[in-house]
Amino acid sequence: MKLLYQHLLSFLFLIIISVSIIGYSEINYITEQVYAQNYKKMEDYASSVGKIALTEDRTGALVFNSAFLDQLQFVLHSDDLHIRMFDSQNEQIYPKAGPDLRLSKRVFDLVTGGREIRIKNNNQDGSSFGRTKDAYTGVLIPWTNGKKVLGVIWVGSRVKNVEQSINMAKRNLVNALVITLIIGLLLSFLLSYYSTNKIKRLSRATKKVAAGDFDVKIQSNQGKDEIDQLADNFNQMVVALKKSDTEIKTQEKRRDQFMADAAHEMRTPLTTINGILEGLQYDAIPEEAKPKSIALMRRETKRLIRLVNENLDYEKIRNNQIMLVKTVFNANNLLKDIKLQLEPNAKKANDELCFDLPDDLPIYADRDRFTQILVNLIQNAIQFTQNGEIIIKGKRGKHCTIVSVTDNGIGMSQDQVKYIFERFFKADPSRARGTGESGLGLAIVSSLVKQHGGTITVASTPGKGSTFTVTIFDQGHEQFVGGQG
Repeated sequence: MKLLYQHLLSFLFLIIISVSIIGYSEINYITEQVYAQNYKKMEDYASSVGKIALTEDRTGALVFNSAFLDQLQFVLHSDDLHIRMFDSQNEQIYPKAGPDLRLSKRVFDLVTGGREIRIKNNNQDGSSFGRTKDAYTGVLIPWTNGKKVLGVIWVGSRVKNVEQSINMAKRNLVNALVITLIIGLLLSFLLSYYSTNKIKRLSRATKKVAAGDFDVKIQSNQGKDEIDQLADNFNQMVVALKKSDTEIKTQEKRRDQFMADAAHEMRTPLTTINGILEGLQYDAIPEEAKPKSIALMRRETKRLIRLVNENLDYEKIRNNQIMLVKTVFNANNLLKDIKLQLEPNAKKANDELCFDLPDDLPIYADRDRFTQILVNLIQNAIQFTQNGEIIIKGKRGKHCTIVSVTDNGIGMSQDQVKYIFERFFKADPSRARGTGESGLGLAIVSSLVKQHGGTITVASTPGKGSTFTVTIFDQGHEQFVGGQG
């Protein structure tokens, strides 16, 4: 069953139950009120009848005046009220005509003992009055003259006359119920449609998201109800999914670029190596050129090995498959070794390596991995700086060692800075092509720094250069992210 009909039936069910309970209570209340008023009226008549039924004769004695009662009965006929009187022997003395009824001894004794009895329907089981052709409601009260009990007076009226007002109230309630149901049906439909329409919008939106459309946004009233809150949560989810989808597509694009670059980088050395091997096989290379050819093969082989190693290193680092052996050592000595290693590369680009370091620069790190971090950062600076200056600074901070690499090369935009530490990203792909660079160097640096419990930041301006700052904390002060360590 559709949610609209479920809501509709729920609302209608509640309305019917509520109206039925109210109607039942109202009918009972009206019935009690009508009968109470009728009893009171008949009790007043019965009291009056008991007083005027006796008159004095010429001798001053009290006699029963049936003629006056006949006149009174004629007057009360319009109200459909009937009078019956019983003497002290339980004999019906009025009216003389018609059926002669007699009260049960128990009832007669109760009434003559001073108790008034109200009869709702004399034809019902357990009634205090005998059965008649038409059902009567009435009262039985003691007939007294002063303190003397003379008998019993019964004043009654047909039940159907009393219940006319009750039936009218019932009809009015039925009409009210019908009108309420019609109005309730309309209101229930509107409320159900309003609620389910929101859910339908959510359903349509989820289908679009499932189809890959992340530009969906559902209009909602801020915090009005739970469905609006769900719509807000849905909008936040779509924004997050869109962001994730964009990142995935960006990563895929970079991966494709990497595969193209890797294929290009591998094709060149493999072609060179294959050509030299064929030349050697068929003695096409002169004897004096063989040493140079072999040296070229070694260089090209190193390029391939570096490309493969970088990928293997990144996967191991990313999956925490490397073990860091951290010790305290003087970073100054390590940086001097790196200077000797990288100065030839810097001279090829007409770059100058400048080191600004204290004589003693203690650091708590894995020596080999820290060397890898700085070599990658300085190589990156050399790659994107021509005829410039690369400054490597080191200093001690509070419970940490800070090393920065600054160049005055091409720099980066803020969008490039945002993704610089991500896998396969290259700030300038055209410049990186042909150098053997895979776009993994800075991703490896970032992962290694995080595994040390350190931080790395970058500040860059297009055309003016970049500064990479690495902070390695002392033992016990590391700042691990995501439970690493």
